Amino acid sequence: MSRSIHRLLSSGGALAALLAFGVLAAGCAGTPAAIADIRYDLGPPAPAASAGAMPPVKVLDVTAPEMLATDKLIYRLSYSDAQQTAAYANSHWTMAPSLLLTQRLRNALSSHGTVLTGADGVRAPVLKVELNEFEQVFDSQSESHAAVTARATLTQNGKVIGQRTFLSRAPASSADAAGGAQALAAASDDLVSQISAWLGVQALVAAQ
Repeated sequence: MSRSIHRLLSSGGALAALLAFGVLAAGCAGTPAAIADIRYDLGPPAPAASAGAMPPVKVLDVTAPEMLATDKLIYRLSYSDAQQTAAYANSHWTMAPSLLLTQRLRNALSSHGTVLTGADGVRAPVLKVELNEFEQVFDSQSESHAAVTARATLTQNGKVIGQRTFLSRAPASSADAAGGAQALAAASDDLVSQISAWLGVQALVAAQ
């Protein structure tokens, strides 16, 4: 790594700029920054955990605040300014995190029973998930982790029968977009596993 890059890394603001333009890792390796936009998804689904069969459940599309309703890959420099977020310029998700999580959740729950959507005209318990946090958090200039938080609400016949907030954290293997995307995929799988386990112990009754 050149002396000029080393001096830039001493500034939290400069690091944020480097991350935003996706050149931090490339600068350390002594190669030009990639210009092409890189797209990430959550990778192959994790093997479903064994569980008993469940009655049909309507899994609504995961909702999210405006910042998480885009394809931006968000990060936060908690060691510098924990209240400020930014997004990588040349790295994005293939679709909004809320949509990626919707696919992941439906796929996992389908191994335990019939999964319906809000458009299905079938009476069944309804699972609503609100995504509140989905970002790479930098604890220092060289260490970061994925942070995913969501609230699940389960209703049946118009009544709330369960609600819980789920949190998942996973360490990033590298201080860049690739490391963040990998960590967020791992945290998402853990979150989905938590929600699946919680749903499996709820008193669901098949619609008549």
